Amino acid sequence: MTAFIEAASPHVMPTYGRVPIALERGQGCRVWDVNGKEYLDALGGIAVNTLGHNHPKLVPALQEQIAKLIHCSNYYHVPGQEQLAAQLVELSGMSNVFFCNSGLEANEAALKIARKFGVDKGIAKPQIVVYEKAFHGRSIATMSATGNPKIHSGFGPLVEGFIRVPLNDIDAIRQATEGNPDVVAVFFETIQGEGGINPMRAEYLRQLRALCDERGWLMMIDEVQCGMGRTGKWFAHQWAGIVPDVMPLAKGLGSGVPVGAVVAGPRAANVLQPGNHGTTFGGNPLAMRAGIETIRIMQEEGLLENAARVGAHLKAALQNALGHLPGVKEVRGQGLMLGIELDRPCSPLLGRAAEAGLLMSVTADSVIRLVPALILTSAEADEIVARLVPLVQAFLAE
Repeated sequence: MTAFIEAASPHVMPTYGRVPIALERGQGCRVWDVNGKEYLDALGGIAVNTLGHNHPKLVPALQEQIAKLIHCSNYYHVPGQEQLAAQLVELSGMSNVFFCNSGLEANEAALKIARKFGVDKGIAKPQIVVYEKAFHGRSIATMSATGNPKIHSGFGPLVEGFIRVPLNDIDAIRQATEGNPDVVAVFFETIQGEGGINPMRAEYLRQLRALCDERGWLMMIDEVQCGMGRTGKWFAHQWAGIVPDVMPLAKGLGSGVPVGAVVAGPRAANVLQPGNHGTTFGGNPLAMRAGIETIRIMQEEGLLENAARVGAHLKAALQNALGHLPGVKEVRGQGLMLGIELDRPCSPLLGRAAEAGLLMSVTADSVIRLVPALILTSAEADEIVARLVPLVQAFLAE
């Protein structure tokens, strides 16, 4: 019998409070650690592994691409960039795309677009409206746009030029910006991820689109976590029937290969000109192939419909099992982006779930987050419920 392997990373910076397991391989919606223990993966790499693990159509395509060309830089045209950009333009109804490597980078580029959009109109110090509980990344600028004081702590001074408002309150944003000629954009997540799975209401999104049009602002929607089919439409804002001016994407776009994108509509498409922005790795042939194949496989396998159907099944099952319990405030979300809010901090559930063979996360201290691969079956959704519900019941009884 082989000896038990302890999970440890002594030479890695201690920036994460890690669950004490080390994963070695995956298949579909399951992963195995270095000791051979199996887990049902309801976290999907934090909404990244769109196609699950070791997808039989994705892996050979990536292997083929690695043997052809991994990286060449943006001194040259990259055919895969045009191919993926054309797909994203078609799916979004927008105009063009800038490729980068992550959600943070995509959001940073969006903030630069907004500022230059303002400066080009003669506004010396442009301001951007952002939201309470928002999360847009951990660079100095995206952290400043983020609405979580814990993330700000120790990293001041923050970047100026942000006005913060509450979610789903059109009067609040009108009041916060009244008579301010320096506002250039509104920046938000359709469903806040790190903030606790907090959805923007469809009616509010339509009111906000109208306000942006009325004031000449850019509507910038961070779809990094809620986009790429997770809610049952390509992009979560599409449930409200609106089109943004700027849309950062990442996470699920490459099914695990790092890739970010900023999709721009007509008003923002030509703000950035040569020399204004750039990236070494962004848009590399391997990442582009991952994005192209992810979209192709999603279409071939009907994964938007699957996310909507299995997500509704999972949400109903969780509501049925937990909704009546004292201590459970709400089960919310859409498609396969679901949150269970408890009335108390619940981080101990992270380790307990792993012990029970379930990977998930806790965000905003008291919200259990489920963002599994879009290939999840109804049977696997039932398995998530079967493993999670007893843990929540026991935790609330303590």
